[in-house]
Amino acid sequence: MKKIALLGLSLLFTLGSVAQESKTIKEAKKASIEKIEKNKKEAEKKKKELEEKVTKVKKDSKSKVDETSAKGKATASTSKAKAIAKQEEAKAKVDAKKTDTKAKVETKKAEAKTKVKKTEAEEKEDLKETAISRAAEKKVTDKVTGKYKGKKVFTGPRGGKYYINKNGNKTYID
Repeated sequence: MKKIALLGLSLLFTLGSVAQESKTIKEAKKASIEKIEKNKKEAEKKKKELEEKVTKVKKDSKSKVDETSAKGKATASTSKAKAIAKQEEAKAKVDAKKTDTKAKVETKKAEAKTKVKKTEAEEKEDLKETAISRAAEKKVTDKVTGKYKGKKVFTGPRGGKYYINKNGNKTYID
């Protein structure tokens, strides 16, 4: 029983000594509270000054708006007429562009239909080997698996089939 009483008293004593604040801590808290209060007061002063400036600016802008609205009413009718004229001009331009583009599209379609098939001379020109294509074929380390349009067909490491065109580039085959 003595041990329990002793333990309880020692616990109360340690809690009491830990719970007390020192003078430096109290002074630091007071100083920080005072700083916070000063900052609040300064912020309130600045807020009031800004509100006063805003009200002055609003009054000035209202008077300017009133003056310009009087001038604006006189010019509003002329500006509406100008706006309508501009819209009509824009519509006319758009219509003209549409007709131009339609004509261009039709001519391009007609040209495309006539150019779908290459002539034999053009095909032979495509098949010609150049020094570049020959040099590129020498650099290729893939297997030769056949011919396509008179060119050697190579099979790549992942199974893709291609040939070297006249510019020396790989052209893949489906």
